[in-house]
Amino acid sequence: MQQKQTFEEVFQSRGLSRRDFLKFCSLTSVALGLAPSMLPKVVHAMETKPRTPVIWLHGLECTCCTESFIRSSHPIVADVIMNMISLDYDDTLSAAAGHQLEAVRKQIMKDYKGQYILAVEGNVPTKDDGMYCIIGGDSFQNVLKETAADAAAVIAWGACASFGCVQNAKPNPTGAQPIDKIIKDKPIVKVPGCPPIAEVMTGVITHVHTFGELPELDRMGRPKAFYNTRIHDKCYRRSFFDAGMFVESFDDESTRKGWCLYKMGCKGPTTYNSCSKIQWNEGTSFPIGSGHPCIGCSEPNFWDKGPFYTRLADVELFGTDSTADKIGMVALGAAAAGAAAHAAVTAVKHRGGEGKESEQ
Repeated sequence: MQQKQTFEEVFQSRGLSRRDFLKFCSLTSVALGLAPSMLPKVVHAMETKPRTPVIWLHGLECTCCTESFIRSSHPIVADVIMNMISLDYDDTLSAAAGHQLEAVRKQIMKDYKGQYILAVEGNVPTKDDGMYCIIGGDSFQNVLKETAADAAAVIAWGACASFGCVQNAKPNPTGAQPIDKIIKDKPIVKVPGCPPIAEVMTGVITHVHTFGELPELDRMGRPKAFYNTRIHDKCYRRSFFDAGMFVESFDDESTRKGWCLYKMGCKGPTTYNSCSKIQWNEGTSFPIGSGHPCIGCSEPNFWDKGPFYTRLADVELFGTDSTADKIGMVALGAAAAGAAAHAAVTAVKHRGGEGKESEQ
């Protein structure tokens, strides 16, 4: 079995300095949300552990996850990511094709049994013996089961692999199912989104390589480091939401002023993702920043929860259920009540002052 290079050896082979290597480790630690005290462990892993072999399969999907992955601005992808994670099989990115490529997949499974990561993009058609997605003359369902059998862990890329997405939406004619409905005996980390953020994808793989285990997951199987807060919580339009200032039409003045898109169907208050923190395209923007409401693509069954431009019925605000229409009224009422209370106190003080003057 050929020994894989370590991350540090990859840097050295490309003429990069020790300083570059340590900078990479530091940025990786930050991306993973690790405390500074964990940096020595990251450096040690990068110096000593062989690169983790990755087999990347494609089921029913549109390839948007791959498109996102290869455009990461984080150093994990920039310049060297394809070599660092040892992406040994990907039927979209590989130069080889057909029987040659399938022979590579089976060789990896044999040489690195129990060591490789299986990354899956897309979901699994189950009706009619899986004929709606065929790879190398076999159904994707069979290929997935065969490849997952000796994998160390499985990563479900995107909304399709994680929760089903559009193919799984009603009426689901192909019987498409997310990965965890097919593979039940392997640890699975879900990285949803349509597509997921590139830096989130590379960060998950790096965590698995560095610590030899999946990152801490939430109750839905998503890594907490990237899915622990709602988009709403970090959105720059949040102050307008709290003030009851909402866009009513995409071409009105409030749109140009950047008011909250909640009434236009924004699902930010119920969607957990890093879009408003990491953003997209080298941190340039994210859908809400570009003037489009969040459609909740990192949540289960988001496609069936439409229409996308219909507002949510209600959201929790300050511990109570409040509708968007009431938020502004509550704020106005609170201001009016405050003004009335201030006036009453002032009147009492004034009367008290008059009483003292009469006594004198």
